[in-house]
Amino acid sequence: MTSRILRPVLVTAAVLAAGLTAACGPSTQATGAAVPTTAGQPSQALPAGTEPASAEASPSPSASATPPPSKAASASASAGTPAGASPTPSRAQPAKPAPKPSRTSAAPAPAARIPGPGYDSSADARKLIDAALRTAKADGRMVLIDFGANWCGNCKAADKVFAQPQTASLLGASYHLVKVDIGGNSSANSALLRKYSPSGGTYKMPVLVVVSPSGTVRTDTHVTGNPALTPDGIGSFLRKWAS
Repeated sequence: MTSRILRPVLVTAAVLAAGLTAACGPSTQATGAAVPTTAGQPSQALPAGTEPASAEASPSPSASATPPPSKAASASASAGTPAGASPTPSRAQPAKPAPKPSRTSAAPAPAARIPGPGYDSSADARKLIDAALRTAKADGRMVLIDFGANWCGNCKAADKVFAQPQTASLLGASYHLVKVDIGGNSSANSALLRKYSPSGGTYKMPVLVVVSPSGTVRTDTHVTGNPALTPDGIGSFLRKWAS
C-alpha cells in the first residue's frame, strides 16, 4: 500500500525536474564561477578569475600583515639600493682649514745700553766683555769691542758718531758695545787687545772688533782698516756685521 502512495509522488517530482531542465537548459558556467543572484534577476556569468563587484573581497592574511613601504625604503629603491639594505651615507666633505692668523713680527728686544764717550781706565774690561757675551747669547746681538784711548783724536771722532741718534739706534738694536782703554799702562787690557786682535804690530786706534755670541771674532779693523769715521762709514760697518 505504501508503494502505491509513493509512486504518484515520484512521478510528479520527475515531471517537475524535467520541466525545469527544459526551461533553463544545461549550465555552461565553470564550477565555482556562479554568482549569487537576487530574487527576480537573471543569473550572469563572469569571466573566470574575476570577482563580482557586489562581493566584498576579504584581504588575505599575508597582505594585511605587510606594512606599506616607508619613505626611506622608497627613496632607497629609487636610488638603486637593494631592499632591506642600509643606504650608503654620503661622503662628508673635508672641513676647510681655519684661516691662518696673520704673521706678526715679534716685539723687538729693548735697546742695549750704550756707554758714554771716553774710556774708563779703572773698569774691569774682562768682566765687561764676559758679561756682554753672556747677554749676547740670550738676545742674539753681536759684541762690539772698542779699543782706544782718551787722548786719541780718532777715538773722539768715533765717539761723536756713536752718540748721534741714527748710529746710537743701530748700535742699541744690534750690538753690545764695550769700550776698553789701551792708552794707559794696563797690562790686562793690553792682553785683551792681543787676544781679540792677535796680528800684533803697531795698532792704530780705535781698534774695532766684532765678536759673535759664541766668542768668535768676525772682523778686526786692525787687519781690515777702520771705516770712515762718519755716520755713513760707521753705519755701513755696523750694518754689515750685525748678523
